[in-house]
Amino acid sequence: MSTPLSALALVCTLTPSPQDSSSDLIARQVLDALAGHGVSGEVVRVVDHDVKPGVLVDMGAGDAWPGIREKLLAADVLVIATPVWVGHPSSVAQRVLERLDGELSESDDEGRLLTYGKVAVVCVVGNEDGAHKVSADLFQALNDVGFTIPAGGATYWNGEAMQGTDYKDLEQTPEAVASTTATLAANTAHLARLLKAAQYPPS
Repeated sequence: MSTPLSALALVCTLTPSPQDSSSDLIARQVLDALAGHGVSGEVVRVVDHDVKPGVLVDMGAGDAWPGIREKLLAADVLVIATPVWVGHPSSVAQRVLERLDGELSESDDEGRLLTYGKVAVVCVVGNEDGAHKVSADLFQALNDVGFTIPAGGATYWNGEAMQGTDYKDLEQTPEAVASTTATLAANTAHLARLLKAAQYPPS
C-alpha cells in the first residue's frame, strides 16, 4: 500500500467565507485530485484568520499564524492558491510568504529547515494574463524557505483580458485545466512519497 500523505491548502483569496471564491474552488479541485493518490487534504482560507504582519513564526497575542503553521508542519504537501491582483499574488499570499520567512530560523536536530522534505504547489486564477509570473514569484519564495517544487507544480486559469468572467462562474472546468491539475496531483504525490522515504541530508 502507498504511504498515506496529507496536504494543507492555504487559500489566499481576498474574499472571506462563506462567499464563493475562485481560488478556493481551484484549491479544492487540486485536493480532490490529490485524494486520488492517497493524499488527504484540508483547506484554510487565510483571510478568515487574524494572521499578523511580520516575519516570525509567532507574532504574539492574537496571532492566528501559529495554529496554521502547526497544520502546515504536520502536512506533507502545501498548496498555495491565489488570485492575480494588479499583476501580482494577492496581499494575503504575500503575507503568507512573509510569515513563512520565519522558517529560516527554525531547524531540526540535524540542521535542516523544518520545511525540508515538504512539497509545495501553486494554483492561480485571474482575469488577465499573469499566472506564469505569479507562479514564478511563489515558487522562488517557497523554495527559499525549504519547500520542494515538483515538475508541473502549478495549475491555473486566466480568463480573457478586459472581461468579467471568474473561474467559479464557468459551467465546467476547462479540459486543459483539469489535465494540468491531474498531472500536478500525480507528480506531487510521487515526489512527496520519495521525500518522506528519503529525507534531504543534514545541513
